[in-house]
Amino acid sequence: MPQPSFQGLKVLLLESRRAKELAALVSTYGGQPISAPALREIPMQDNPEALAFADALTAGLFDIVVLLTGVGTRALLEVVNHVGKRDAVVTALAAVKVAVRGPKPLAVLRELKIEPWAVAPEPNTWRELLAAIDAKTGVDRLAGRRVAVQEYGAANPDLLAGLEARGAQVTRVPVYRWALPEDIEPLRRAVNAVAGRELDVAMFTTATQVVHLLQVAATMNLEHAVRDGLSQMVVASIGPTTSEELRQQGIQIDLEPSHPKMGFLAREAAEQAPTLAATKRR
Repeated sequence: MPQPSFQGLKVLLLESRRAKELAALVSTYGGQPISAPALREIPMQDNPEALAFADALTAGLFDIVVLLTGVGTRALLEVVNHVGKRDAVVTALAAVKVAVRGPKPLAVLRELKIEPWAVAPEPNTWRELLAAIDAKTGVDRLAGRRVAVQEYGAANPDLLAGLEARGAQVTRVPVYRWALPEDIEPLRRAVNAVAGRELDVAMFTTATQVVHLLQVAATMNLEHAVRDGLSQMVVASIGPTTSEELRQQGIQIDLEPSHPKMGFLAREAAEQAPTLAATKRR
């Protein structure tokens, strides 16, 4: 089988934490990566909610803990470690029912030698997470159960509403939040390039990238031009959560990989983008 190839297309990448890795994949598949990190994670070290969660968890006040991201779980452990409560929190997590949204928080649990109670299958959205919890709780659902939800940058109102609709008493545990990069010049250049229709493909790997790209475009009075530019580009989304935000923003998605992982995204975009781009140009 021939190697997938972007055939020299210019590919906008908004990934931050794994920017070099994704750019290398695009280059391997014959694309020209244009990297413009769209966000940074700000740990909430002096987070009263996280510290209150640690106290409540170790006191046995939660029935279920929901972990949404691996990096958020690690950040939570770092926060409680600062106040000398890491070991107590790990012991308490091992004694409570823990539900995880995907493989990354699951990997953290395995490092801690904690067996999860419920694991959401692919594509690892809040819908699969609720379904996995439903499968474990049965007919009584979550009536009266005390559920803590580790959040990742922004609250997920659909997940929270779904838990509350099932009778849960929900406590949010924000661990870190998203912000724009300290240096937004690459993102500003990307806005100009999209508005000027200089790029061929845009690859989105988190929902917040969509929000921040449009936010910066708005400050430059180029939001409409960016939306028009994206309509002429191949828009690739890593998976359902990101796709949901794109659709809410009115941005058409041209491809989503068979698995919500960067490797699959880069390869399948390389396979499909040249044909999709030619069709859009016509």
